[in-house]
Amino acid sequence: MTLSIGAKLPHTGGTAPTLIPEAARQLESAGFDSIWVSDHVALPAKIESYYPFSPDGHANWPTNTPYFDAITALTAAAAVTSKVRLGTAVLVVPQRNPVLTAKQLACVAALAGGRLSLGVGAGWLREEFELLGANFIGRGAAMEEYIALFREAWTGRLGPRTGGYLVNQEFLVLPTPPVPIPVLIGGHSPRALERAGRIGDGWLGQQDLPDLDLDSLSREIATVRAAAHQAGKDPAAISVALRLVQSIGRHNELAAHLTDLARIGVTEIIIDVELDRAGQAYRTLAEVGA
Repeated sequence: MTLSIGAKLPHTGGTAPTLIPEAARQLESAGFDSIWVSDHVALPAKIESYYPFSPDGHANWPTNTPYFDAITALTAAAAVTSKVRLGTAVLVVPQRNPVLTAKQLACVAALAGGRLSLGVGAGWLREEFELLGANFIGRGAAMEEYIALFREAWTGRLGPRTGGYLVNQEFLVLPTPPVPIPVLIGGHSPRALERAGRIGDGWLGQQDLPDLDLDSLSREIATVRAAAHQAGKDPAAISVALRLVQSIGRHNELAAHLTDLARIGVTEIIIDVELDRAGQAYRTLAEVGA
């Protein structure tokens, strides 16, 4: 069993700005294979949107939680690390300008020597979309279009395009990433799972560690890989990353699940860690996951 072990970079919840690069250094030094950030630009004072990661559909965390911008936080991490992979879990692509976002991600990849993985999501927070002037209803189609635009822009040239985002002539978009940026598509809806297999390099799921449901996860992975096969891709080449929330301080509990997670096809886990116990958490998990 070989299972990569990633950690969430503490860039939310009132984190001091100077802690972000220091935390990246500590997590790399502790041995983690990857460091990940999450994404919100702005939160409404009261969330009315349906929250897909809660049984009752309500986002129960406080909306006054500060979020350092995901790409900015990764830039800080890229500048102070040399080995650990960097990733977004997930970047809400349809609410961002795609050309600017492609440029920013290419620059992070260049700064990091290619150590970037892009986890993307269609988003769930209607209020945030409306604030940013983005179309919430058409967000799934926009995400597919933007992923295609990213991949073209990362070649260094962006040609004329029709569709939701028009490009009327050829542009140069430089620098280019030193290696291709893998795109992992997040979400648990049937459409998200099909999209991950069809156009993604991988799938990025999320579960609460205390309520870990291996049977559901196994079915979702099978759906993703079936979609990859249907699209003429090698299902075995699809990576599967799993973001485990409510995992801080519970690495011993998580270690007991690693063999089963690897058995059903998970290739990477992303956990929350206490920085002063990061080394211990990594060693506990790495002994089982190696």
